[in-house]
Amino acid sequence: MKIEISKGKGNRLINPGGVILVSSCYKDKANIITLAWHMPISKDPALLGIAIAKSHLSYELIKKSEEFIVNIPTVDLLKQVVFCGSISGDKIDKFQEAKLTPEKASRLIKTPCIKECIGHIECRLRDIKDIGDHGLFIGEIISASAEEGLFSDTWQVDKTKLIFHLGGGVFTSSSEKIEVK
Repeated sequence: MKIEISKGKGNRLINPGGVILVSSCYKDKANIITLAWHMPISKDPALLGIAIAKSHLSYELIKKSEEFIVNIPTVDLLKQVVFCGSISGDKIDKFQEAKLTPEKASRLIKTPCIKECIGHIECRLRDIKDIGDHGLFIGEIISASAEEGLFSDTWQVDKTKLIFHLGGGVFTSSSEKIEVK
């Protein structure tokens, strides 16, 4: 027997995606937003998509700067992940308040990455699609990096714990790699 799920929570049936921290910057204003709504879009060219509510500061910063960085946090950053996803960066510096370190990314992008994260995907904005109350930002990957020893074709989940969002204030983490041959 199956139970009915409200349309507003239907996305939670497929929601357990990895949590990311997206950093953005325009002029002297930098911000961090927590997202679980993201996806790979193309391998050639290498494109990914992130969905951001139109009302959020990061929406404007990315639209104006035409770049962003996807930062991959681990479960030891869960407190900062929740903080960055629950408060607006309009009046505060999330890097400072969350005690996260802005670090120079590659020479190709001005937006800082987050030093404490184990991976970074630097993107140039390719397009923005209007999708209801959100914008789908399509970024072309211009550079990607991961902490040595934690990524080899895939994340080494036996060595690190990635964060997955189940919905609301509920999260889980990676714990086991299952390989099918």
